[in-house]
Amino acid sequence: MLLLAFDTATPAVTAAVCALDGDGVRVRAASSSVDARRHGELLTPAIRDVLADAGCGLGDLTHIAVGIGPGPYTGLRVGLATAHALADALGVPCHGVATLDAVAFASGRTGPFIAATDARRKEVFWARYADAATRTGDIAVDRPADIDTGGLPVIGHGARMYADVLGADPAAADPLHPSAAALGEVALRRLAAGADLPEPRPLYLRRPDATVPGAPKKVRQWSA
Repeated sequence: MLLLAFDTATPAVTAAVCALDGDGVRVRAASSSVDARRHGELLTPAIRDVLADAGCGLGDLTHIAVGIGPGPYTGLRVGLATAHALADALGVPCHGVATLDAVAFASGRTGPFIAATDARRKEVFWARYADAATRTGDIAVDRPADIDTGGLPVIGHGARMYADVLGADPAAADPLHPSAAALGEVALRRLAAGADLPEPRPLYLRRPDATVPGAPKKVRQWSA
Protein backbone atom coordinates (compact mmCIF):
# COMPACT_ATOMS: atom_id res chain seq x y z
CA MET A 1 0.00 0.00 0.00
CA LEU A 2 1.20 3.46 -0.89
CA LEU A 3 -0.69 6.18 0.96
CA LEU A 4 -0.82 9.96 0.68
CA ALA A 5 -1.72 11.59 4.00
CA PHE A 6 -2.42 15.22 4.83
CA ASP A 7 -4.09 17.38 7.46
CA THR A 8 -5.27 21.01 7.56
CA ALA A 9 -7.38 20.98 10.75
CA THR A 10 -4.88 23.04 12.76
CA PRO A 11 -2.51 25.89 11.86
CA ALA A 12 -0.20 23.20 10.43
CA VAL A 13 -0.38 22.25 6.76
CA THR A 14 1.22 18.82 6.61
CA ALA A 15 1.54 16.12 3.93
CA ALA A 16 3.39 12.82 3.65
CA VAL A 17 3.76 9.72 1.51
CA CYS A 18 3.85 6.51 3.54
CA ALA A 19 4.20 2.85 2.56
CA LEU A 20 3.89 -0.49 4.29
CA ASP A 21 7.37 -1.96 4.67
CA GLY A 22 7.22 -5.49 6.02
CA ASP A 23 5.54 -5.28 9.40
CA GLY A 24 6.12 -1.54 9.72
CA VAL A 25 5.49 1.73 7.96
CA ARG A 26 8.09 3.71 6.05
CA VAL A 27 7.65 7.44 5.58
CA ARG A 28 8.99 8.08 2.10
CA ALA A 29 8.60 11.87 2.22
CA ALA A 30 7.03 14.45 4.51
CA SER A 31 6.43 18.19 4.66
CA SER A 32 4.97 20.50 7.33
CA SER A 33 4.54 24.23 7.72
CA VAL A 34 2.55 26.33 10.17
CA ASP A 35 0.41 29.13 8.75
CA ALA A 36 -3.19 29.33 9.93
CA ARG A 37 -4.23 31.65 7.08
CA ARG A 38 -2.83 29.85 4.03
CA HIS A 39 -4.15 26.29 4.04
CA GLY A 40 -5.57 26.65 0.55
CA GLU A 41 -2.34 28.07 -0.84
CA LEU A 42 0.06 25.64 0.83
CA LEU A 43 -1.61 22.24 0.63
CA THR A 44 -1.37 21.54 -3.11
CA PRO A 45 2.33 22.53 -3.34
CA ALA A 46 3.03 20.39 -0.27
CA ILE A 47 1.37 17.37 -1.89
CA ARG A 48 3.30 17.96 -5.12
CA ASP A 49 6.58 18.22 -3.22
CA VAL A 50 6.17 15.06 -1.13
CA LEU A 51 5.20 13.05 -4.19
CA ALA A 52 8.30 14.28 -5.99
CA ASP A 53 10.52 13.60 -2.97
CA ALA A 54 9.06 10.11 -2.66
CA GLY A 55 9.75 9.43 -6.33
CA CYS A 56 6.16 8.61 -7.19
CA GLY A 57 3.17 10.11 -8.94
CA LEU A 58 -0.50 10.38 -8.14
CA GLY A 59 -1.16 7.29 -10.22
CA ASP A 60 1.01 5.21 -7.89
CA LEU A 61 -1.15 5.90 -4.84
CA THR A 62 -3.43 3.17 -3.50
CA HIS A 63 -4.97 5.07 -0.57
CA ILE A 64 -5.52 8.60 0.73
CA ALA A 65 -5.87 9.52 4.39
CA VAL A 66 -6.97 12.92 5.64
CA GLY A 67 -7.30 14.54 9.05
CA ILE A 68 -10.98 14.95 9.93
CA GLY A 69 -10.41 17.33 12.83
CA PRO A 70 -11.92 18.60 14.94
CA GLY A 71 -10.68 21.99 13.86
CA PRO A 72 -11.76 25.40 12.56
CA TYR A 73 -14.26 25.11 9.72
CA THR A 74 -12.32 26.78 6.90
CA GLY A 75 -8.99 25.03 7.31
CA LEU A 76 -10.58 21.65 7.89
CA ARG A 77 -12.66 21.86 4.73
CA VAL A 78 -9.58 22.57 2.59
CA GLY A 79 -8.06 19.21 3.42
CA LEU A 80 -11.28 17.24 3.19
CA ALA A 81 -12.31 18.75 -0.14
CA THR A 82 -8.86 18.03 -1.56
CA ALA A 83 -8.93 14.45 -0.29
CA HIS A 84 -12.33 13.73 -1.83
CA ALA A 85 -11.34 15.30 -5.14
CA LEU A 86 -8.12 13.29 -5.39
CA ALA A 87 -9.74 10.03 -4.33
CA ASP A 88 -12.54 10.44 -6.86
CA ALA A 89 -10.13 11.34 -9.66
CA LEU A 90 -7.76 8.45 -8.90
CA GLY A 91 -10.40 5.88 -8.00
CA VAL A 92 -8.73 5.01 -4.69
CA PRO A 93 -10.18 4.73 -1.16
CA CYS A 94 -10.17 7.80 1.07
CA HIS A 95 -9.95 7.33 4.85
CA GLY A 96 -10.35 9.68 7.78
CA VAL A 97 -8.13 9.92 10.84
CA ALA A 98 -8.93 12.07 13.86
CA THR A 99 -6.39 14.88 14.00
CA LEU A 100 -5.85 14.42 17.74
CA ASP A 101 -4.98 10.75 17.11
CA ALA A 102 -2.14 11.90 14.86
CA VAL A 103 -0.90 14.32 17.54
CA ALA A 104 -1.05 11.56 20.13
CA PHE A 105 0.70 8.97 17.94
CA ALA A 106 3.58 11.31 17.16
CA SER A 107 4.23 11.72 20.90
CA GLY A 108 5.39 8.12 21.19
CA ARG A 109 4.18 8.03 24.79
CA THR A 110 3.75 4.66 26.49
CA GLY A 111 1.60 5.79 29.43
CA PRO A 112 -1.68 7.70 29.87
CA PHE A 113 -1.89 11.36 28.80
CA ILE A 114 -4.20 13.97 27.31
CA ALA A 115 -3.86 15.61 23.89
CA ALA A 116 -5.34 19.07 23.36
CA THR A 117 -5.44 21.46 20.40
CA ASP A 118 -6.67 25.03 20.14
CA ALA A 119 -10.42 25.25 19.48
CA ARG A 120 -10.54 29.06 19.62
CA ARG A 121 -13.20 30.83 21.73
CA LYS A 122 -10.89 30.12 24.71
CA GLU A 123 -11.61 26.40 24.39
CA VAL A 124 -9.64 23.28 23.44
CA PHE A 125 -10.41 20.07 21.58
CA TRP A 126 -9.12 17.25 23.75
CA ALA A 127 -9.12 13.51 24.40
CA ARG A 128 -7.58 10.99 26.80
CA TYR A 129 -5.12 8.30 25.66
CA ALA A 130 -3.84 5.15 27.34
CA ASP A 131 -0.74 5.40 25.15
CA ALA A 132 0.25 6.98 21.86
CA ALA A 133 -1.87 4.57 19.82
CA THR A 134 -4.91 4.12 22.07
CA ARG A 135 -7.62 6.72 22.65
CA THR A 136 -9.82 5.84 25.61
CA GLY A 137 -12.85 8.05 24.99
CA ASP A 138 -14.55 10.47 22.67
CA ILE A 139 -13.00 13.76 21.59
CA ALA A 140 -14.57 16.74 23.36
CA VAL A 141 -14.47 20.54 23.32
CA ASP A 142 -14.34 22.43 26.62
CA ARG A 143 -12.85 25.39 28.39
CA PRO A 144 -9.51 24.36 29.90
CA ALA A 145 -10.73 25.18 33.42
CA ASP A 146 -13.55 22.63 33.03
CA ILE A 147 -11.23 19.72 32.19
CA ASP A 148 -10.23 17.37 35.00
CA THR A 149 -6.82 16.15 33.86
CA GLY A 150 -6.40 13.88 36.85
CA GLY A 151 -2.78 14.97 36.96
CA LEU A 152 -2.04 13.41 33.56
CA PRO A 153 0.51 15.01 31.22
CA VAL A 154 -1.08 17.20 28.54
CA ILE A 155 0.43 17.64 25.08
CA GLY A 156 -0.42 19.68 22.00
CA HIS A 157 -0.86 23.34 21.17
CA GLY A 158 -3.77 23.60 23.60
CA ALA A 159 -1.53 22.39 26.40
CA ARG A 160 1.04 25.07 25.69
CA MET A 161 -1.57 27.82 25.35
CA TYR A 162 -3.29 26.98 28.63
CA ALA A 163 -0.45 25.37 30.55
CA ASP A 164 -1.20 27.31 33.72
CA VAL A 165 -4.86 26.21 33.75
CA LEU A 166 -4.26 22.58 32.73
CA GLY A 167 -1.27 22.11 35.00
CA ALA A 168 0.79 21.20 31.95
CA ASP A 169 4.52 21.57 31.41
CA PRO A 170 4.77 23.84 28.35
CA ALA A 171 8.28 22.56 27.68
CA ALA A 172 6.93 19.00 27.41
CA ALA A 173 3.87 19.75 25.26
CA ASP A 174 5.33 18.53 21.96
CA PRO A 175 4.14 17.70 19.43
CA LEU A 176 2.10 20.88 19.22
CA HIS A 177 0.49 20.07 15.86
CA PRO A 178 -0.26 16.91 13.88
CA SER A 179 2.18 15.54 11.34
CA ALA A 180 1.02 13.79 8.18
CA ALA A 181 3.77 11.23 8.75
CA ALA A 182 2.09 10.18 12.01
CA LEU A 183 -1.37 10.38 10.45
CA GLY A 184 -0.27 8.18 7.57
CA GLU A 185 1.28 5.64 9.89
CA VAL A 186 -1.88 5.49 12.00
CA ALA A 187 -3.95 4.90 8.86
CA LEU A 188 -1.69 2.21 7.40
CA ARG A 189 -1.34 0.33 10.68
CA ARG A 190 -5.10 0.25 11.11
CA LEU A 191 -5.67 -0.81 7.50
CA ALA A 192 -3.09 -3.58 7.81
CA ALA A 193 -4.79 -4.80 10.99
CA GLY A 194 -8.20 -4.83 9.29
CA ALA A 195 -9.50 -2.12 11.61
CA ASP A 196 -12.14 0.35 10.58
CA LEU A 197 -11.20 3.95 9.88
CA PRO A 198 -13.61 6.90 10.16
CA GLU A 199 -15.34 8.21 7.08
CA PRO A 200 -13.54 11.24 5.59
CA ARG A 201 -16.13 13.64 6.95
CA PRO A 202 -15.51 16.67 9.16
CA LEU A 203 -15.67 16.04 12.89
CA TYR A 204 -17.59 19.05 14.19
CA LEU A 205 -18.16 19.38 17.91
CA ARG A 206 -20.06 22.66 17.84
CA ARG A 207 -22.04 24.84 15.46
CA PRO A 208 -20.16 27.12 13.03
CA ASP A 209 -19.87 30.85 13.72
CA ALA A 210 -21.68 31.68 10.48
CA THR A 211 -25.39 30.87 10.34
CA VAL A 212 -28.14 31.31 7.77
CA PRO A 213 -30.07 34.51 8.51
CA GLY A 214 -33.61 34.05 9.74
CA ALA A 215 -36.68 35.49 8.07
CA PRO A 216 -36.83 39.29 8.24
CA LYS A 217 -39.08 40.73 10.90
CA LYS A 218 -42.38 42.14 9.73
CA VAL A 219 -42.56 45.91 9.94
CA ARG A 220 -45.89 47.41 10.87
CA GLN A 221 -46.60 50.58 8.99
CA TRP A 222 -47.62 53.56 11.09
CA SER A 223 -50.39 55.78 9.94
CA ALA A 224 -51.50 59.10 11.37
